[in-house]
Amino acid sequence: MTKKVALVTGASSGIGEATARQLQQAGFIVYGAARRTDRMSGLAASGVRTLALDVTSETSVGNAVTEIIAAEGRIDVLVNNAGYGSYGALEDVPLEEARAQIEVNVFGLARLTQLVLPQMRAQRSGTIVNISSMGGRFATPMGAWYHASKYAVEGLSDALRLELKRFGIDVVLIEPGSIRTEWGAIAADKLRTTSSHGPYAEQADAMAKSLERSSQPGTRMASPATVIGKAVAKAATARRPRTRYRVGFGARPLILLSRLLPDRAFDALVKRSSGVPA
Repeated sequence: MTKKVALVTGASSGIGEATARQLQQAGFIVYGAARRTDRMSGLAASGVRTLALDVTSETSVGNAVTEIIAAEGRIDVLVNNAGYGSYGALEDVPLEEARAQIEVNVFGLARLTQLVLPQMRAQRSGTIVNISSMGGRFATPMGAWYHASKYAVEGLSDALRLELKRFGIDVVLIEPGSIRTEWGAIAADKLRTTSSHGPYAEQADAMAKSLERSSQPGTRMASPATVIGKAVAKAATARRPRTRYRVGFGARPLILLSRLLPDRAFDALVKRSSGVPA
């Protein structure tokens, strides 16, 4: 029986690395892709096939898809995980940075999806897994462009699911809560660089501390990246996967509260939980 093939972007650390390992354990031939291949030596040693991939480069994404199809003849699962969090008060963030955030988190995801779809349609099967966030369902202070990108991923995925059903292709959204990776520390650094001085400094400092907590080893306020990897593997192997998987610390209760509470009441809850002054 032919083994199924999975491509995971942003596989050099955190959620991407954990997902590549879980899919390999589930029996997939896994291609882990990232800009920095030197950070994927551990994956390569375990049998994951690594690729250099910059999702903002047309040449890079085209070469990656061509290489996999030439080697394997198929792509069964695409996990769009590559992305980052650009934090800073909207008034402070240069529009060049805003464009970069959307370019990576939205257009990079969309272009790679475009390139794998002809093969999936020819197979009459496939699964697109887009890593969104609980931050694609509600916003936190200082994260306007990050949340805009994840809201876009949610809408894009919902439309894509409707388009692809007739071709036997599933579209799945993973909505992580707080996950213990380096993501939070990197986002906090960006926030401090952008808004640590001026009228938003007090809010920026509080939010940066909140973001950093998720990156601290052993924190109880975040889940390990393996919970996301397991959710992706579950979706990739399901005969009929769910459209959304809400996993990780805080995801389920906070998304539910964002739907049930009046907007201003939920705003107050988010500020209080983030330590941001009213």
